[in-house]
Amino acid sequence: MKKRVLVTIVGAILVASFLIIGLAAPVQAITKWKYQSMWVPSITLWRGDKYFGDLMNVLAAGELEIKYYEGGTLVKTSNQIFDAVVAGSLQMATDWPSYWEGKNTAFSLITSTPLWLTPSDYMLWFWQAGGLELAQELYAKFNLVWFPHSVTAPESGQRSNTAVYTGDDFKGVKMRQCGRVQAKILKDIGGAPIFMPGAEVYLALSRGTIDAGEFSVPEVDWAMGFQEVTKFWVLPGWHQPGPVSGVMINKKAFNKLPDRIKFMFKEAAMSTMMWTWTYFEYSSGEYTRKFKDKGITLTHLDDATLDKMHAFAYKYLIADAEKNPDHAKIAFSQVKYFKDIEEWRKMQSPFTWGRTPPKIDELYSKLEAIAKKHGVYDSVIALERAVRKRMEKQEFWKVGTKYVQNPISD
Repeated sequence: MKKRVLVTIVGAILVASFLIIGLAAPVQAITKWKYQSMWVPSITLWRGDKYFGDLMNVLAAGELEIKYYEGGTLVKTSNQIFDAVVAGSLQMATDWPSYWEGKNTAFSLITSTPLWLTPSDYMLWFWQAGGLELAQELYAKFNLVWFPHSVTAPESGQRSNTAVYTGDDFKGVKMRQCGRVQAKILKDIGGAPIFMPGAEVYLALSRGTIDAGEFSVPEVDWAMGFQEVTKFWVLPGWHQPGPVSGVMINKKAFNKLPDRIKFMFKEAAMSTMMWTWTYFEYSSGEYTRKFKDKGITLTHLDDATLDKMHAFAYKYLIADAEKNPDHAKIAFSQVKYFKDIEEWRKMQSPFTWGRTPPKIDELYSKLEAIAKKHGVYDSVIALERAVRKRMEKQEFWKVGTKYVQNPISD
C-alpha cells in the first residue's frame, strides 16, 4: 500500500514538473509586419496585393503575420511609399517600378516600357532569363528586397473625347499620360502629355481640363468611371504592354526572417503573378463588352503611327542606356531575351504568344555595344548562364540549407 502511494506521489511530482517546465519554456513569438498596397480601393489593381498578403499568411502561419492595409491608410501618397519601406516604417508595400525612375531610369524597364515586353515576356524574363536577379540588384542599391508579384493584361490604351486613328489626330490633344518615355513619345507625334495622379483623371476628363487619359486595364478603367466621361477608346495599349507590379520589402527586416520564410516569398510571388495575369486577362474580355455596351467607340492606331512610335521608343531606350550602366544592363538582358526566343516564335506562328519587336537585330547590336562599353556585358551573359544551369538542374531548395534563390539552392 505504501509503495502504491509512493509511486502515485512520485508520478504527480513528475507531471507537475513537466507542466512547470512546459509553462516556463519560451513560446516562439510571431513576427508581425505592416504591409500597404500602392492602390486605393477604387483602383482594383489592389487585387494582386491582397492575394499575395493572404497567401503569405497561410504559408507562414505561426511564424509571420502580415497585416494588409489599403492604399493611403498608413502612407497617404504613393510617392512616399518607397521611402517608407526603405526607412522600415512599413516592412513591406507594393509598388509600380516606373514611379521610381526619377531615382534611377532603369526602374522603367522593370514594368510598362512602351512598345516592349508583354505580360508573357515579363514572366519568362523574370523567372527564367535572369530578370529577377537584375531587378533585385537594382532595388538592393536602396536597401530593398523586391519580388514581381503582379502582371495584368496590356493596358487598355487611351480613353478620349476625340477620335484618334493616326498620329496627326493626336495633335493638340491634351492627354494624361503616365511615364517619362511614354510622355516623350506622345509629344513627338503631336500630343500634349500631362501627368496627374490617377485619382484626378476622372474629374479632369469630366471638366474638360484634359481631352484624353489613360490608367490601366479595362476592369480598372471601368471602376474609375471612365465610361462616363469619354466617348472613344484608342487602341492598342502601346504605352504599357506589360504592366508589372512588385512587393518591396525592407532589407533589414527580410534578412531577419528564417530561410524557410524567405523561400516562401518568391514562391508566393510567382503564384500571385500567375493569378493576376489570368484574372485581369480574363476580366478584360468582360469589361471590353461593358465599354462597348455603354456606347464607347473603339479606334485603332494605323501601322504607320505605330512604326513611328517604335522608332521613338528605341531612340529613348538607346539614349538611357548610354547614360546609365544600370539601364544598359537591364535593357541588354531584355533585348537578348527577345533574340534568344525569336526563331522559336516564328516557327510556331500563329500558335504562339507575345511578339518580337521590329528591327530587333539592329537594336540588339546597339545595346550589345553599349553594354560592353559600360562593362556590364559579361555579367549579363554570366548571370543568364547561371540561371539556366540552376533551372535545368531543377534541384529544389531544402529546409536547413541557406536560402539564396529558388527553386535552385546555390
